[in-house]
Amino acid sequence: MTWLTIPVLNTLQQLFLKLGADAASSAASSGWFGSLLASPWFTAAVVAEIVCFIVWMTVLSELDLSLAFPLSATSYVFVMLVAWIVFGERLELKNLVGSLVILCGIWCLMTASRSTTSNDYSSTETSRR
Repeated sequence: MTWLTIPVLNTLQQLFLKLGADAASSAASSGWFGSLLASPWFTAAVVAEIVCFIVWMTVLSELDLSLAFPLSATSYVFVMLVAWIVFGERLELKNLVGSLVILCGIWCLMTASRSTTSNDYSSTETSRR
């Protein structure tokens, strides 16, 4: 379940970046970048990224890369939902269908990984007998 921390942290990072960008856009155009760097939202986004990196290293030590990386795609779904809830962004049918496809793909990868691991174990046990 450690892998679930990755999309949550990625979602928080995107939320913080959006809030920081919105706050900085109200500053004078010449001071936009400085305003962004001084924003507590930007600092929170950097902290979320650092924590995410540390957790990602842990996840990679526990899971195969071919499984861990696709699992991080749940970030797309989380970010879309947060944008809808927090910023009132529109959710269209295409968004929902795309999210469902992503989640179904992740489910396929997870279940295929389990059955492959189980089959590999069974084959090894059978060949030892």
